[in-house]
Amino acid sequence: MSRIGKMPIKVPLGIKVDINGNDVTVKGPKGTLSRSFRPEVTINREGDYLVVAPVGTDKATRAFFGLSRTLLDNMIVGVKDGFDKNLEIVGVGMRADKDGDKVVFKVGFSHSVTVAPPAGITLSVDGTTKVKVSGINKEDVGQMAAEIRSIRKPDHYMGKGIRYAGEYVRIKPGKAIGKGAK
Repeated sequence: MSRIGKMPIKVPLGIKVDINGNDVTVKGPKGTLSRSFRPEVTINREGDYLVVAPVGTDKATRAFFGLSRTLLDNMIVGVKDGFDKNLEIVGVGMRADKDGDKVVFKVGFSHSVTVAPPAGITLSVDGTTKVKVSGINKEDVGQMAAEIRSIRKPDHYMGKGIRYAGEYVRIKPGKAIGKGAK
């Protein structure tokens, strides 16, 4: 049994959860999220708590048990508080500018890269080197942040590029001039 899967999920005040078989809809102050869960798990409401239970004991059921509980918990946290991912741009002349709801990145290419967020995601720029991705769906926020980071991943020799806030980039030493070089 999954230790994470066994933990009940507290439903805070102001959050409405509708369970229809394995289809769950969560409504809160930030928005609404819906998801269909696998048939290997059942979701029940017991008072102010949601309980995820496995249907069997085979390997696939055990695998989806903890995952389903975590996905359901992320839905509740998302509609209540939302999720954020912060990115930093490191490098001389590299910057990000807000253009309507889009963000334009100038990160050392001969052209600028424009990123338009999908529905439910907002992008904000703080200064010229900090970008914040926010939304209610944790998967979408993480995917959008990963796509922005992939525009110019941090270079391991100079450290320039787009990185997550607080991400450590190990800097490799450059070529050493050997003995006898002039």
